[in-house]
Amino acid sequence: MMVSAERRKTLSKEKRPGRRTALRIMRYARPYGWEITIFLLTVAVSAAIGVATPVLAGRVINVITAKGAVSTVIWLAALIAGLAVFDAGLSVVQRWHSARIGEGIILDLRRTVFDHVQRMPIAFFTRTQTGALVSRLNNDVIGAQRAFTSVLSGVVSNVIALALTVGTMLTLSWQITAAALVLLPVFVLPARWVGRKLADITRQTARLNASMNSTMTERFNVSGALLVKLFGRPTAEAKEFGDTAAQVRDMGVKSAMYSRGLFVALGLLTAVASAATYGLGGWLALTNALSAGTVVTLALLLTRLYGPITALSNVQVDVMSALVSFERVFEVVDLPPMITDRPDAKTLPALLPADQPAIVFDDVRFRYPSADEVSLASLEDLAVADRRAAGDVLHGVSFTAEPGQLIALVGPSGAGKTTISQLVSRIYDVTGGAVKVAGTDVRDWTQESLRGAIGVVTQDAHLFHDTIKVNLVYAKPDATEDELWSALDRAQVGELVRSLPDGLDTVVGDRGYRLSGGEKQRLAIARLLLKGPSIVVLDEATAHLDSESEAAVQRALDEALAGRTALVIAHRLSTVRSADQILVLEHGQIVERGTHESLVAADGLYAELYHTQFADSPVRAAS
Repeated sequence: MMVSAERRKTLSKEKRPGRRTALRIMRYARPYGWEITIFLLTVAVSAAIGVATPVLAGRVINVITAKGAVSTVIWLAALIAGLAVFDAGLSVVQRWHSARIGEGIILDLRRTVFDHVQRMPIAFFTRTQTGALVSRLNNDVIGAQRAFTSVLSGVVSNVIALALTVGTMLTLSWQITAAALVLLPVFVLPARWVGRKLADITRQTARLNASMNSTMTERFNVSGALLVKLFGRPTAEAKEFGDTAAQVRDMGVKSAMYSRGLFVALGLLTAVASAATYGLGGWLALTNALSAGTVVTLALLLTRLYGPITALSNVQVDVMSALVSFERVFEVVDLPPMITDRPDAKTLPALLPADQPAIVFDDVRFRYPSADEVSLASLEDLAVADRRAAGDVLHGVSFTAEPGQLIALVGPSGAGKTTISQLVSRIYDVTGGAVKVAGTDVRDWTQESLRGAIGVVTQDAHLFHDTIKVNLVYAKPDATEDELWSALDRAQVGELVRSLPDGLDTVVGDRGYRLSGGEKQRLAIARLLLKGPSIVVLDEATAHLDSESEAAVQRALDEALAGRTALVIAHRLSTVRSADQILVLEHGQIVERGTHESLVAADGLYAELYHTQFADSPVRAAS
């Protein structure tokens, strides 16, 4: 009742799902058709047994009061016991098939959602609240499954039980049946009123729990925990969390009291109805209008009358609840990925041809997609997704990287350097012009083969909370241990890993926080070396390192770049002095290009950036 009232309010605010959603649910249920049939049959038989047992009990009373044969009483008692055993067996079969159906649907939905989300563009993840997305994969998927199985069993069981109960009661005594039905509004209306109260409490509790979950998620990761400590806020954080938790406690107490009050009230009403049945039935029995056994049967059936009626009064809400849970899942699945393979996409060879330019940018223009193109308002906790189109961030960018060349991208923050690097591996697609790899538009290669040929190391390389080995073999699942050590040695980090007590089995921690910045970067470079890409993209790979760590990482990078085409984004210009070509970007355009020496001599933006960095350094004099 609490859930029904809550969902009724929710459904009044949301677009009601229609027949199309129901048809999609049936497609997910189709593989379990045989199990659903068995499940519904067991539910129906169990409901019939629930009505048959009181009838048999009444016959036992009639035989006893009529001084009938002992064998008849024993036979009826044995039949009641047999039905109980059979019903217990049915409940096991019913639970088995219910679990198979429900868990199977969960598996299918989770696979579908996870696979789809993995194919969404990065812009989707930059806008989406991670907790909201995980909730779709967990809470809504499980809610859909539970609603599916509970609605199926509930509707079938209650319809059969109600029909058999009312029909049997009418054949036994229309007077008592009418009296029982007259009391029905007194039974249902309080339940609805309390249900609304419980719905308000549930809504507030859900909001408070979401707040607590958000707080825990942010404060329990390494960055959040460090920030709390650095600002000396543990006591204040604990107090704020405790206040919220106290409100959850208060809501829990209110919910418990409303639920108990409803339970007691309905219990009293059932007791009063039973007393009325015994009183009216006893009078009819004493006047020989009914038998004693019939009175007992009616009293027992009465306890099975109100539950199904109350449940069926909310069946529309229950059905809509199931549809809404499914629709929230389908909402994510129906959001199309922006980056897809063309039907005739080709496979890019791992070793790029030497007679074709490795990378070509041909008059490339680009703007970031708007929110409604890549995300869902509900996943951003917004009423409506932002439809405003962003302006272009790249304006006619053109350059060529020949095989084996190192191209450096420099310029102020926001100039478009990272955007250019992301277009090469199709993290985004251009909105004008073309990006080519090995002489072919990247949109004509399959994403898997294109990204297999490109290795990327960012300024904050991500490591999974797992062992060093697991993080390395992510790049090459079939790598041998010798290959792992070779990659580590070439990345200048093999000696460190050997010195660790657990070696390759050392757990690196959340996002690699157990390692220093330089160690983490070198592990990322080792992972890149293990992958062995033809094109390497380095995005500020040494930006946040101290001088010693930078030197170690730079040696590892020299190994990683040897013989490969490289696109290097550099904040520290000392790292790109030897580049074959330096592209200087400003406001999404290439404003200068050339070698280090020629650009310094040109005394333009590059020279200004360079002299700013090394104004007091002997390096300037050497230039």
